[in-house]
Amino acid sequence: MKSFAAAVPFVSLVAATQSLVARAPEVDDTAVLNYALTLEHLESAFYEGGLSKFDDKAFSDAGLSASARPLFSQIAEHEKAHVAFLSNALGANATKPCTYDFKYKDVLEFVATSQLLEGVGVSAYAGAAQYIENPDYLTAAAVVLSTEARHASWVASAVNKVEPWSGPLDVPLTLDDVYSLASAFIVSCPETNPKLPVKAFPAITVTPAAPKAGDEITVAYEGLADGQTAVFLTGLSPAFASIKDGKVTVPANLTGTVYMVINQGDQQSVNDDTTAAGPAVFQFQKAIATGNDTKMTSTSDSSDGAASISNSMLALVASVVAGTLMLI
Repeated sequence: MKSFAAAVPFVSLVAATQSLVARAPEVDDTAVLNYALTLEHLESAFYEGGLSKFDDKAFSDAGLSASARPLFSQIAEHEKAHVAFLSNALGANATKPCTYDFKYKDVLEFVATSQLLEGVGVSAYAGAAQYIENPDYLTAAAVVLSTEARHASWVASAVNKVEPWSGPLDVPLTLDDVYSLASAFIVSCPETNPKLPVKAFPAITVTPAAPKAGDEITVAYEGLADGQTAVFLTGLSPAFASIKDGKVTVPANLTGTVYMVINQGDQQSVNDDTTAAGPAVFQFQKAIATGNDTKMTSTSDSSDGAASISNSMLALVASVVAGTLMLI
């Protein structure tokens, strides 16, 4: 069997990872664990609130299978276990949960937000792994990451009826990128919480909110200027496109979950020091064929029932912009 290394040399993967996620000098194991705990608190609160609000009938009325809510309940227990593990590891230094607003109004918006959060969780652990020095913590982070990836794949394929992965490699996001996405859901946090070495970038408003690959989009954010560069993060190979008159063309070959950040100038690299705004989240996943239909169709073009549900959910997922979750 052909090895993965033969297709993508390991050295080139390491180099690509280093160029995508630069180390921050003030980050230590305690900071990384509290960063992870901040995300796990958010996810745990998300599932607890959604499952308290929506009963079995609500899931059934939304067209979801009888197994959907019980499996979401299992995910909720997993997130609670992640919170307990990280809290125990940090002891008195553990950050406390914040107050959140997830903005979903129905079950379909709840499951769309679930796909977003689980995907961000995967990219958060992938990007933060480099900072962990304690090998026991690194192993723990690895097994949490793999569980988050299983959650994301199940929600995408079994619930939202789209392909369960974006390709052979996930996107490692920087600490600031992840915090910028998470902050859209955070209303306030206890003043006694430890300060994290993160900042939130200005949010990007994208029109249309759920474009197709190859579309021209309009972007708006604080500090917008001609000559800046849109960076589309996909796997370990970002794509770059120049912004002019507030418009940019989405590269035509993008698939799966793609994050877009804006560089302050024409830099052909990814670095928090040069990021002006973002990330925005796009979904270019294909609908999974159902029944006897083996045809794979774009979620933007498909007209069958399952894909129509996926379209509305993916539009919701794609619209974490302007510091809030725009409900499409």
